[in-house]
Amino acid sequence: MRGRPQFALPDGAQLAFWIAPNIEHYEWLPPINPNRSPYPRVVPDVLAYSVRDYGNRLGFRRVSDEMAKRGIRGSVSLSVAVCDHYPDIIALCNDLGWELFSHGIYNTRYFYGMTLEEQRQVVINSRETLAKVGQRLDGWLTPAITPSLETQEMLAQEGVRYTLDYFHDDQPMPLNVKGGRLISVPYSIEMNDIPMAAWNNMSMSEMFCALKAQFDRLYAEGAESGRVMCFAIHPFVVGQSHRIDAFAEFLDYAKSHDKVWFPTAREIADWYYESHYDTMKAWLDGLEGEC
Repeated sequence: MRGRPQFALPDGAQLAFWIAPNIEHYEWLPPINPNRSPYPRVVPDVLAYSVRDYGNRLGFRRVSDEMAKRGIRGSVSLSVAVCDHYPDIIALCNDLGWELFSHGIYNTRYFYGMTLEEQRQVVINSRETLAKVGQRLDGWLTPAITPSLETQEMLAQEGVRYTLDYFHDDQPMPLNVKGGRLISVPYSIEMNDIPMAAWNNMSMSEMFCALKAQFDRLYAEGAESGRVMCFAIHPFVVGQSHRIDAFAEFLDYAKSHDKVWFPTAREIADWYYESHYDTMKAWLDGLEGEC
């Protein structure tokens, strides 16, 4: 942060808080990837598949209802095949004013081993599919976060405006791409319900304490220069009946603060490009050779 240009949020806000519901579709019999299996057990994995299916059947509606009650819109990390498999979910997202961006076609198709042109076809498919449901492809999160460095160059070439593949900062950041422009918008693998609940076996009270601690620190630091907090969620995790009330409680906590902006990720990117990109890019260019 030392010497970095000031990052001012709209209307004097100290913190931009956004929620990324990962609305995904997992194939019953996905193609084999030698680097990683999407399921922990032998495929077809009935248990793992049905747990994920719960999110689209029930969890999504619980999550969207609680967010709508508080006027918080989602920025959906979408397996774009959901547009075909669950059109009712897409219709409700549009009705609620949520943003849809691409998390690949299926969350069972990783970029490990894909050629750059194969990756490009996924982006093109995503753009065309989202256009059919009235959305513009502005943002990107590689399935299971499996990009190469070349992936980001390709995203910029294809007109994607922001990526969530990096976890390196609490503010948006220009990326050094050769063609076009691309920024990272802060996403989170820490404030993310799967690592919290499944990997770290946190109870909901522990998750709430961690979320509150993250929120409080970024809100305080944002008094000097704005910060961004993302809570990445999955409807099959926080949308479970025993977790949804704690999720709603945290939303109430966030809403109880005056100097918080509740944008979509697209709105964060739009604001950054308009107000900060050129200044920050020039500052970063001036640092070359100093480190």
